[in-house]
Amino acid sequence: MIRTRVGYAGGTKKNPTYYNLGNHTEAIQIDYDPAVISYEKLLTVFWNAHNPYAPSWRRQYMSIIFFHNDEQKRLAMASRDLQSARRKGRISTKIFPLTEFYLAEGYHQKHRLRSKRDLMREFRTMYSEEEDFVNSTAAARINGYLDGYGTAEHLLEELPGFGLSPAASTTLIEIVKGRKGIVACTS
Repeated sequence: MIRTRVGYAGGTKKNPTYYNLGNHTEAIQIDYDPAVISYEKLLTVFWNAHNPYAPSWRRQYMSIIFFHNDEQKRLAMASRDLQSARRKGRISTKIFPLTEFYLAEGYHQKHRLRSKRDLMREFRTMYSEEEDFVNSTAAARINGYLDGYGTAEHLLEELPGFGLSPAASTTLIEIVKGRKGIVACTS
């Protein structure tokens, strides 16, 4: 992943906020390098990360894939049909075109990372501006590791590029090594 950001999409209200969402759905925006991971692999991660049969009880929490172009639409629909055939059930996940993505408030961004005070002290030093933190590839990658995506081995490979102090690096390694049931997300 190059960057992940959370926000709101799919509705008509201009400039929604968490407490004034209108008819939008909470969403995640993923910037990725297709030479490293394919859109199809991202769809596989999506299907494996939630229960696609559960109907949404509110539009805010709807299971949805937003597509940017006809090829993404085709791939999303094909992956949905494959999941439906494999699991033998009716998929509730919707597939809609993305019209606009509104960035959520800062306190919603990199939620897992924000819960780690020692690591956040480092990021606040590295990124004095909230926007820079939200757009940080390092913050997105570390947030993913903290949320259980990736292995300790992959973390060790890319850790030098994150710009963390030795103490913060050790803390991060210990957290990731201590997790059970890590989801290996490889291309």
